[in-house]
Amino acid sequence: MSKILVATEKPFAKVAIEGMRQIIEDAGYTFALLERYTDTATLWAAVSDAEGLIVRSDKVTPELIAAAPNLKVVVRAGAGYDNINLQACTDRGIVAMNTPGQNSNAVAELAIGLMLFAARNHFEPGTGTELKGKKLGIHAYGNVGRLVAALAKGFGMDVYAFDPFIPAEKMEAEGIKSIATVEELYRTCQYISVHIPATPETKRSINYALISSMPQGGTIVNTARAEVVDEEGLFKAITERTDLRYFTDVAPDCLHRLANNVGARVFATSKKMGAETAEANINAGIAAARQAVDYLKNGNNRFQVNR
Repeated sequence: MSKILVATEKPFAKVAIEGMRQIIEDAGYTFALLERYTDTATLWAAVSDAEGLIVRSDKVTPELIAAAPNLKVVVRAGAGYDNINLQACTDRGIVAMNTPGQNSNAVAELAIGLMLFAARNHFEPGTGTELKGKKLGIHAYGNVGRLVAALAKGFGMDVYAFDPFIPAEKMEAEGIKSIATVEELYRTCQYISVHIPATPETKRSINYALISSMPQGGTIVNTARAEVVDEEGLFKAITERTDLRYFTDVAPDCLHRLANNVGARVFATSKKMGAETAEANINAGIAAARQAVDYLKNGNNRFQVNR
């Protein structure tokens, strides 16, 4: 009987595992679970006879793929998939997928939470500011960006967005002001919520020029990927301008250097926690199991991210 392996250093919620097991076994596949493994050799041994693999943030490397001669599909339970070596999958004819949208609400709520945390000075005594009436720029109006915009409107924020792949008419129909260039977005908005993926085009694209162009009191909230921010540019901008803040769910390599120089104007969660809700954990796991089964049984590759 063909095997689908769920391999996660960070375990899924128990209810997610139960649901995944049922989906996989009801489809006639063997369900295998590897949690909290401590070395790659354990993972390679577990995947050696698997046709399907479901991961969270676990690295799917060329070495892992070489250890899995029967592997046909890898599903990342989450939206980002930079932990999967897509070229290695493509070279072997393996379909790689993500589960877009399953974590979106959790990430959007965290983005708003980070804005509140920044505006109210880490919830410490002293005068903070309100989000109401402030201009928020959504950098990429995808699943998460759209939800952040909706939540921000509930706080009375004035919402703008830049996304070259979304028609301006669509944004404006949803009550969002479309901005023609990323430069204008950063010049215009006191808050920026970052949702771009890490690609060769976007890595380090949020640079000194963009950051230093923000209005007085500018705050960047990054719940996307660390690599999209040019760390040297960030360090230069935020040390030169004592009104700027950077709050992130993906700690930069220079976090300690930043903290030592600018103090509480920089904040990073202790680990990436955008998808760390019970609901997102369950939704992503169930979706991943359904997609793996649907591909193996029916060839449905709707969410394929490699070609």
